[in-house]
Amino acid sequence: MGLTHMRKPKNFVLEERLERYARAIETHPAHYRGRWTEAASPLDGNRPLRTVALDLGCGKGSYLVEAAHRDPTTLFIGMDVEPVCIAYAAQRICESALTNALVIPRGADALDQIFGAGELAAITLNFPTPYPKRHFAQRRLTNVDHLLAYRSLLAPHATVTLRTDSQPLRDFTLTQIEAAGYELRWVSDDVRRDHPEHPQTEYESRLVEQGAAVWGLCITPTPTPTNELDRDAIERARNQEQSLVSYLPDDLERLTYVPLGMEAAVTNLINRRRRERERAQRHAEAR
Repeated sequence: MGLTHMRKPKNFVLEERLERYARAIETHPAHYRGRWTEAASPLDGNRPLRTVALDLGCGKGSYLVEAAHRDPTTLFIGMDVEPVCIAYAAQRICESALTNALVIPRGADALDQIFGAGELAAITLNFPTPYPKRHFAQRRLTNVDHLLAYRSLLAPHATVTLRTDSQPLRDFTLTQIEAAGYELRWVSDDVRRDHPEHPQTEYESRLVEQGAAVWGLCITPTPTPTNELDRDAIERARNQEQSLVSYLPDDLERLTYVPLGMEAAVTNLINRRRRERERAQRHAEAR
């Protein structure tokens, strides 16, 4: 989430926080691969957990905790590589006395070590880092290769939901989903308006205050086995234009909000186009 590492606030002792809220942090998640609901269900059988939902890049855990409150029969697992985020999310879980939520200090590259085939009912990507530049495109959590990796972990009719302040990331993702073997359930230019059932994150609240819209989509895997997907289509998706600059609208000067990480690119494009217009005007006047 975001584009920079999370800074520790003043007087924040990370190690002490991680130890204090260790109950909500699973540091050996591979032990539960394929049996998360069984391992996490209450011993007394009260409200047994039926499904597992993953908040990949959970940040400080506000979405995770609210989702767990709303659905006590689902185990909500948050994953993040930022230790400060893990500490905050674990604190939220413990202070809310939730028994159907936990966090794992890992990133997307560890998913197949943590979850078994068909174990996830949902993956939510809340404001993932968009990596606008072409040479970082493989890090995007919605490129064709990441989407392919999710498929084996998803149950039938499971969903992958993206919410982002970046219209270019949403539109790039639309070019990847069919090749990866997904069908579109919905696409939105304003997820807060169209799908208010999604809890709002702190990060989202700050972006909205800055004028951001929440763009998004929801997809579900097709029944086609991964090994039978069209390899040529997958290769075309990999070769699709990777720079998010290419997905910006034409009239940049009318943008009221620039996605995080693209401010310099938008400014440079606006200046370049202005110079091109000025040169064309001078050329026309000289004729």
